Amino acid sequence: MSRIGNKPIEIPSGVTITNNSNTVTVKGPKGELTRSFNSDMIIQVEDNVLKVARPSESKEHRALHGTTRSLLFNMVQGVSAGFEKGLELIGVGYRAQKQGSKLVLNVGYSHPVEIEPEAGVEVEVPSNTKIIVKGISKERVGALAANIRDVRPPEPYKGKGIRYEGEYVRRKEGKTGK
Repeated sequence: MSRIGNKPIEIPSGVTITNNSNTVTVKGPKGELTRSFNSDMIIQVEDNVLKVARPSESKEHRALHGTTRSLLFNMVQGVSAGFEKGLELIGVGYRAQKQGSKLVLNVGYSHPVEIEPEAGVEVEVPSNTKIIVKGISKERVGALAANIRDVRPPEPYKGKGIRYEGEYVRRKEGKTGK
């Protein structure tokens, strides 16, 4: 029994959902998202509540039930409130800055690293050691944040690198002298 899949999704005011043979389009104040779902899943919209049902109790349908509901919930939340992910740069001389729409990172390499965000995702740099990735698609925001973090992941000895806001990096003890 899927506990997540059975939960109804409350549709906030200003958000409209259209279902055309399991290709769902969600429009809201922040933008529009479209996604195709498995044709077996039953997606119903009735008076400001979105429900997902499965046709049988087979293993495949049980697996798709909760996933479909979670993806729909993220779409509704994205177009109404949006998503954001914070990153911190830790290390001497590590800094970030914006040049136009590009993000330029100076993180200890011999050259600055430039990252161009894709459409629908924007990057803010409130201070030179803090980056905020914003957008309406949870997947795209998370993927861009992960790509930025992969430029210089945090290392366990000094803790230097790019890490998510609030991420705990387990520190190791260095070599001991004789």
